[in-house]
Amino acid sequence: MQKISIIVPTYNERENITLLIEKLAGVLKGCEYEIIVVDDNSPDGTAKAAEALSKTLPVKVLRRPGKLGLTSAIYDGVKLATGEYIVVMDADLQHPPELVPKLVEKLAECDIVVASRYVEGGGVENWSFTRRVISLGAVYASRILIPECRRVKDPVSGFFAARRSTLLGWRPQAPMGYKALVEILAVTKPRRLCEVGFVFRGREKGTSKLGSRQVFSYAKLLLLLGFRRLVLIAIIFLTLIVLISVFFP
Repeated sequence: MQKISIIVPTYNERENITLLIEKLAGVLKGCEYEIIVVDDNSPDGTAKAAEALSKTLPVKVLRRPGKLGLTSAIYDGVKLATGEYIVVMDADLQHPPELVPKLVEKLAECDIVVASRYVEGGGVENWSFTRRVISLGAVYASRILIPECRRVKDPVSGFFAARRSTLLGWRPQAPMGYKALVEILAVTKPRRLCEVGFVFRGREKGTSKLGSRQVFSYAKLLLLLGFRRLVLIAIIFLTLIVLISVFFP
């Protein structure tokens, strides 16, 4: 099997990061892997806790000077990765570490594998009605504006695996954004996509990062990607009109 690079963006996840890394080490025993923690200057000491484990486990910690955005954290992690198989997941244990081997296994036949809440075997725990509406709204908005997102049921998932060779063509369109997968699907246009169901767990420790800022950031991303596509279509359409008028006056 190819080497696995697991990218874990963090901000104030000291209560979770040690347990996550230990669980990943357990499920990946016998595999060649590295865990890349990309920390945005967490004041609670998240980076220090991860660095303590680097003495005995293949853990790299990238310290960034401030809150530079989830999407840019993933991108920086990809640049640091040395594995061909890359997994992106949250640090808060809402993404089950035990699913990582299955995602990686699927990469043998796919370019990107999405851990999905909206396929068979998927679901969510302890979500309010409002949270469910926001999540489904985000899914359908992406599928309306971004054609590539229509190929999966959960294009806004933060838990996915990809071949490093697939991600090399990606440059963040909205580095401060929070839905990197939408960007990656739109930019890389992967030929082979797979989904694996998972249950999004309730957070046990720490506080959620979801708020109005994240919602507005996502809306800006969709408008950015959707507007560029509309501009391209308009340019092609106008070019055709000009060519027709020149050659068929």
